[in-house]
Amino acid sequence: MAVVAASAAYESWMRKRIPVVERDLALKHARMAEAPFFFLRATFYRWVPLWQEACPDLAATPELLAVGDLHVENFGTWRDGEGRLCWGVNDFDEAFAMPYAIDLVRLATSALLAIRQQHLRLGAEEACAALLAGYGDTIGSASGNPFVLEEEHPALRAMALGEERDPVHFWAKLGAARTATAPRVVRELLYQAMPEVEDRPRIAHRVAGLGSLGRPRYVALGSCQGGMVAREAKAMLPSAFAWAKGIAAERCYCGDLAAASIRSPDPFYCTRKGWVLRRLGPHCSKIELSDFPKRRAPLVILKAMGRETANVHLGSPAAVAAIRRDLKRRKGRWLDDAAVRMAEVTLAEWREWRRARG
Repeated sequence: MAVVAASAAYESWMRKRIPVVERDLALKHARMAEAPFFFLRATFYRWVPLWQEACPDLAATPELLAVGDLHVENFGTWRDGEGRLCWGVNDFDEAFAMPYAIDLVRLATSALLAIRQQHLRLGAEEACAALLAGYGDTIGSASGNPFVLEEEHPALRAMALGEERDPVHFWAKLGAARTATAPRVVRELLYQAMPEVEDRPRIAHRVAGLGSLGRPRYVALGSCQGGMVAREAKAMLPSAFAWAKGIAAERCYCGDLAAASIRSPDPFYCTRKGWVLRRLGPHCSKIELSDFPKRRAPLVILKAMGRETANVHLGSPAAVAAIRRDLKRRKGRWLDDAAVRMAEVTLAEWREWRRARG
């Protein structure tokens, strides 16, 4: 089966670059079989060739530094240098020079799969229209629209501060991570990133995400002036887009894209010596579908996701004029059509994966 062979080839490539955590990789394989949405999140390496085959016109759109692995759970919050709560794309691991449409189609496809699993309660056409409206409004602006959740964006603020992200629950879950012996370089990076804590920070192995399961990921935990603090280090890999296209690329662009995007930056997000470092906290983490508000209009959130995608793309100013021209010539339900095709392709691949696992 093609998906099984592609997964094995990609993981072999991974093992040549980082010390893969095999236990986490086995968990990834199991979670891929649970639901199409999880499968989508875990298999960007497989998405690339399938998208090019199913949507050849969109695969030829203007290129920029794109997120690549964009989906409705790849958004979260952080505190900026002024202590303000900000919202936006949470993970840039797969950043690379790609056609701009890949982010829109993958985000829309993830919304359709979330609707299918009843995590989002709205129609597919409504979802795609909201994403495209938000994207179009912002890509056409002069400077973008960073999301600072202080005076504005009440729906996003309610989601970010909801009871599902309660600090007690967050620290209990993070504190349950098993203690691990990290490589010396990681220990040094985490100790440097931590504030002064009461005792030496405890370093634990963190299991999180889906696409990145299998990569070494460590968290340093400590108590500082009456409360818990944490910093995370995650191993970097070149984008799976380059692997899927047969491009010999060893550089990682996650830090470049995070810095270029139109946002109030997270002062603790950085890349050092092959690791992505960031602060973790109840409101400094991704927002899962289970955290979405149950009674507030999801259309507002999806439109914001479209706007934030444009904020990221505005970090490649040389490509913006060509993107605007490309968008202007696209008529009708082009995003809906592409997302429906890719949702069907993803479902077929997911079923293959399940059959292969018996």
